[in-house]
Amino acid sequence: MPLRGVCWWLCCTRGFRLLGREHGGREEEEEEEEEEESFELRNKEECTRRAPGQLEVTLSQPSRSANGTPSLSGMSEDKLINEGKVKMEDDPEVLVKGWLLREVQAGWIRYRRFWFTLTADSLECYSGPEKDARTVGMLVLTSLCSVLWPDKHTYKQTGYWSLTVFGRKHCYKLFTKHFNEAVHWACAVQKVIDSKAPVETPTQLLIRDIEENKFNPEVVEHIYQHNPILTYTQSPLYAPLLPFPYGSLDHLHLSGKGYVSVREEAVRLFNCVQQLELEREPIPLIQGVLQTCLDLRPLRDELYCQLIKQTSIAHTRSHTHTHTDTQTQGSTRLRYWQLLTCASCTFLPSSPVLRYLRFHLKRVQSVCVDSEVESYASFIAQALEKTRCRECVPSWEEIQGLMTRQEMVCTVHYPGPGCCRIPISSHTTANEVVRKVAERLGLQHSRNTFALFEQKDSWERAIGGGTIIADVITRFENLSAKESDPECQWRLCFKLYCLLDTDSISTDSIEYLFLYEQCHEMVVRGQLPVCEEDLLSLAALRLQALLGDYGSLAPYPTLEQLYPARALENRALLPPAEAPGCPPFPAGLLGALWGQKRRDGQEQRQRARLRDEATALSTSIMERWKSLSGYSRADSMAAYLTIARQWPGFGCTLYEVDFYMSSSGSFSQRLWLGVAASCVSLYRPGEAEALESLPITQICSYGVSDSNTFTITATDRHLLFHTSELTEIMQLMNAYFSATRRQLAKDDCITMETSSKLRPSLLELPSHPV
Repeated sequence: MPLRGVCWWLCCTRGFRLLGREHGGREEEEEEEEEEESFELRNKEECTRRAPGQLEVTLSQPSRSANGTPSLSGMSEDKLINEGKVKMEDDPEVLVKGWLLREVQAGWIRYRRFWFTLTADSLECYSGPEKDARTVGMLVLTSLCSVLWPDKHTYKQTGYWSLTVFGRKHCYKLFTKHFNEAVHWACAVQKVIDSKAPVETPTQLLIRDIEENKFNPEVVEHIYQHNPILTYTQSPLYAPLLPFPYGSLDHLHLSGKGYVSVREEAVRLFNCVQQLELEREPIPLIQGVLQTCLDLRPLRDELYCQLIKQTSIAHTRSHTHTHTDTQTQGSTRLRYWQLLTCASCTFLPSSPVLRYLRFHLKRVQSVCVDSEVESYASFIAQALEKTRCRECVPSWEEIQGLMTRQEMVCTVHYPGPGCCRIPISSHTTANEVVRKVAERLGLQHSRNTFALFEQKDSWERAIGGGTIIADVITRFENLSAKESDPECQWRLCFKLYCLLDTDSISTDSIEYLFLYEQCHEMVVRGQLPVCEEDLLSLAALRLQALLGDYGSLAPYPTLEQLYPARALENRALLPPAEAPGCPPFPAGLLGALWGQKRRDGQEQRQRARLRDEATALSTSIMERWKSLSGYSRADSMAAYLTIARQWPGFGCTLYEVDFYMSSSGSFSQRLWLGVAASCVSLYRPGEAEALESLPITQICSYGVSDSNTFTITATDRHLLFHTSELTEIMQLMNAYFSATRRQLAKDDCITMETSSKLRPSLLELPSHPV
């Protein structure tokens, strides 16, 4: 029996050696097949020795000897480290050398052990450390190579620390059990890459030539005629026009969207651009291209270069076929101008590409005989002066307008049943829309300030003044496509924002209607702390203002539109007490079923109680409505606001916050933070009296400490609030302080520790421990 075991072991050892030899040979044969000439473009130092319009390239073929047959061995870790510590004096050109495991793509063995050496030009792989060892592979290092550093995720999965070196055609995934060794290799390779001169593509060099000779039209036309890479083509691209680092996006957060390396995405981008010529409905394709460029910032310059290429033609002295070329361009290339128009209204390229784009537009306007193309070039040139990077790709409606160079119309609602339609462009901001609506409604001289809100049903949020309205419309379009309820639509609403002077509002003005409607919205949301009798009176006055005198056949609004739902639930709330004399049921499955049955019964009783309370409330409201017979709409509105003004905090905006009692992080309870023109106050929900009130003149600073914490520093207090409405609070306080400074000229009273933007992103918020 022992003899049979020894024979079995010898056979398995021999088989594994043959398997390793066969696997190694197959891998090396595949590498030989994939080996090609490495195309190295000239670097910046060589640019000064070129002639205009000419390019120099260097073809180099890395030499390789016959492949070896390395195999796995059961060496200990100490021996592995000792072999890696070979003296560098043996070969001064070698920067780092040592044993590493390399991931293989075929066979049963996932990792194989090779000897790697790093020089100033390449990362080379050998079968062993001997001088006559066979070369297994070589990765030429340029400025476009990249290194993926060791990470814990790979270590937890494989038990090895890994580093990945990305080259033009190959990718070396190397592994070691020692973290310091992996970091040492990664640092050394990255240092070699950083020492290389930047690689430039032919397109970049030609753009530089055009920039240098832009005042010499003959030289420029000569460059276009002798370099087809600058002009329109129907052939696909096999490499991007601009240099991009080799590597994958698997380690980035965008990998979930299906993106691969930036170089591959650039080639895909040109294929999508060419499909515009055949698409009957180009808008989805245009949105997809723009979304890719918004996600992958390096592709923005590439898209502009591709579109400039596809909208460029080489002009010759012979014009015998000019009319035919113009007709061809008008029928097949107009889509490129439309995509270039949409891109110019979505994001800007870098400065060198922007200069090239402006030169291209001027060249087209000077030599083109197609009036349609000339109009697109003029429109794009004007758009480039106004565009700043957008948050979203243009909506369907916006792209339709841009393809015909027309403005789109935005519908803006305001309190009550009214609305107005405002023409906007891709660059119109919320402040510009507010100014246009205020002028149309005659509110431009009001002492109060207004703002745009995004609304859906009872939810609303103020829009920052610098926000591009086209982005808001696109967001509405995207949200509506995901939601199944077609009745609850997103919309823009023009409302009062900062109530600086409510007493001087004329009762016959539309601003008075705004004040009344927004006051009623606060009542329905439960943010006007008044007693129950006043709530019933307010509901009756609302009915009188809407419908006039009581009528039994009138279509009444629902109770939720008259009375706060939270107050109704509090009236119908049942105590969760056990029935007297009811013994507890035994634990177990039967006990769980019995408990669920009791809970279901309690919920049914709660719903029945809620219906009864709603019926009683409706009856009380109707009785009060009958007593208001003869009240006009103006009288009802005035009486409504008179009751609302009894609350000392009338005119403030309430936000739900958690108030911190100390810097250690303990907070008392959820409170209301009321922001008004004269003070900032704290209220318990439902209570009319403020717990604490800070006058505006005593506030020294306010700001944010992290993504959800808001701070206010007064003369002798430092208050901390935890809230999910941080941006809204910051916007409103900025608006109040700005309006106060404009009207009272007290610039030395406030020191604001805020960002200059109205809508600071979470990454821009200062942070310190709370």
